[in-house]
Amino acid sequence: MDDERAIEEILDTIGDEHARRVLAAISREPRSAKDLSEECDLSLPTVYRRIEMLTQYDLVKDQTLVADDGNHYKVYESNFESTVISLEDDEYKVRIYREENLPDRFSQLWDDLNPE
Repeated sequence: MDDERAIEEILDTIGDEHARRVLAAISREPRSAKDLSEECDLSLPTVYRRIEMLTQYDLVKDQTLVADDGNHYKVYESNFESTVISLEDDEYKVRIYREENLPDRFSQLWDDLNPE
């Protein structure tokens, strides 16, 4: 897939009202699909479809937990801190900032500044 098409698809995904509601909910704290369904007032299939869309662009990550009764379930959380969408020379650019990028970037910068 070319970059332009990928950017269009990310913008379409973020532009989806239900996807934005799911993202807003999981940006505060990890939530199960059932919790998201109740909080966002969406059907469970709609929640799962939006999670699938968001996961496709690595905007959501999941973690499997074990309930007190031994059943396994997933909770979903946002996989980014912020996004910047810019329009430069008639072309959209999307930059996704992730928390884990910061230490890696700092380490790389430090290594670049202090060659041994």
